[in-house]
Amino acid sequence: MTQRFTATIRPLAPSDRAAWEGLWAGYLSFYESSVAPEVTEATWTRLLDPDAPMFALVAEDQAGVFGLVQCVLHASTWSMAPYCYLGDLYVDPSRRGTGAGRALIEAVYAEADARGAARVYWMTHETNATARLLYDRVAKASGFIQYRRTTA
Repeated sequence: MTQRFTATIRPLAPSDRAAWEGLWAGYLSFYESSVAPEVTEATWTRLLDPDAPMFALVAEDQAGVFGLVQCVLHASTWSMAPYCYLGDLYVDPSRRGTGAGRALIEAVYAEADARGAARVYWMTHETNATARLLYDRVAKASGFIQYRRTTA
């Protein structure tokens, strides 16, 4: 039996700092990664800056904030309208299976539409089978493979 999602999805607020830090740390840990403290601080600041081409949404209920999604809007060479890159999506492990991930993605779709984005896209690791089950229901896999070169 699937649980009905009953929490609220809303924009990240300055008062969410402690909850955001916990979720951000959980997200980085899930991907066995880390960032320097100054990167975390800059990310927090940019997510709350109305002039930055970024936004974040959180899932919240009476127990508090338990999920987040962070996005970057950017220009495209393939469209006059911007694209929305869903960079980070994380739901507290104890709250998975509640529909929060899907609700956060659908809220990103609504925000991207409101901002005139032509596309919402994201990546996940090929081994993230649980998330991919959801992603295959809410979007179409592009078939592209990411390559990267890291500097400094």
